[in-house]
Amino acid sequence: MTHSTHDTPSLYWFIPSGGDGRQLGQPTRPAHFPYLTQVAQAADALGFDGVLLPTGGTNEDTLVVASALSGLTRQLRFLVALRPGLLSPVLAARLTASLDRISGGRVNLNVVSGSGNFDFEGLNLTQTERYALTGEWLGAFRALLRGETVTQRGEYVQLDDARALLPSVQRPYPPIYFGGSSQPALEVAGEHVDVYLSWGERPEQLREKFEQVRAEAARHGRQVRFGLRAHIIVRPTEEEAWAAAEHLIAGISDEQIAQAHQAFLQSGSEGQRRQSELNGGTRESLRVGKNLWAGVGLVRGGAGTAFVGSPENVAAALREYQDIGVETFILSGYPHLEEAYRVAELLFPALGRTSPVFTPRDGQPLTHTSTPSAHGPSTHAPALRAAEPVLADAAPSELGRFRSI
Repeated sequence: MTHSTHDTPSLYWFIPSGGDGRQLGQPTRPAHFPYLTQVAQAADALGFDGVLLPTGGTNEDTLVVASALSGLTRQLRFLVALRPGLLSPVLAARLTASLDRISGGRVNLNVVSGSGNFDFEGLNLTQTERYALTGEWLGAFRALLRGETVTQRGEYVQLDDARALLPSVQRPYPPIYFGGSSQPALEVAGEHVDVYLSWGERPEQLREKFEQVRAEAARHGRQVRFGLRAHIIVRPTEEEAWAAAEHLIAGISDEQIAQAHQAFLQSGSEGQRRQSELNGGTRESLRVGKNLWAGVGLVRGGAGTAFVGSPENVAAALREYQDIGVETFILSGYPHLEEAYRVAELLFPALGRTSPVFTPRDGQPLTHTSTPSAHGPSTHAPALRAAEPVLADAAPSELGRFRSI
């Protein structure tokens, strides 16, 4: 299928609210709010559609960070995690509606069921119980944001005449994203969510999951859209990209990889198990597709694959996933400030997408000097540049800790 037959996908970036750095296992940039602001404003100026705010024990709270960043950005949408195990559906509906109003309707919701003890919630629930809780919670949450008065007598959610009086800007509620690879998760997705979000796997693996979600949605007379969460390493050439991938994991020892792999296998998450299967806990066979690499998942919980390659080849890889139904790609790269610029400069054009930062005004050429040229003096404003990030030493994060991001 040629480029012209594909719609331009929606592209989201990532707010590293658990810290950042140039190599995995060696964070050097703490999640100071000025740095998170730089990343968000860069993504906004570069033309990304939105950003994912991660959730987990070592990340700043998503609702708080999104609220703070919403006033410092213009167009950016915020994919904000809600945890059924931590928030009542009534409070979640009130917070969601407030943030949607404050941001001018720029909120998407990422409902995260969690995965046992790795999420520090103090809830001793099995996988089946967690998704049963999520299903009850989403039923009440959606009804509240539709303006209904809710009385519910479930096993996990019990409400009497509950209401969320102030509505969200987006009606009936902001789009609900959700991920999970187990059968209970697929059932919840089919019944309740707008966008089913998966971590990066081979296209044939995702096609099978998407077909299951479509079937579950059809049982409820619904349709579900699809998104993909992955990392990205794009460089002018294939050689440069794969060298950058190797550099990303160069500082990780085999002992650290083994420790992390063991922790992932004990997480109780089907999605995490599938990510760990791709790399096998070893750096020996990390190319799991022509431009799909499983190296990130050696020590990072959650999304563990990356698209690696030249702009043209990475764009071709993304189109393979579009062919199976992916409409939104949620991408990230280390470090997130610099890599946001690389993606916008290199990948956007290959996808037929323009970035305001790399589009000269009034047709003027970009130039690194003020020397007059045959085109005459430049009158356009310089492209927006983010300030140098604040660098500081930070203790390495715990390897193997599962995060639902």
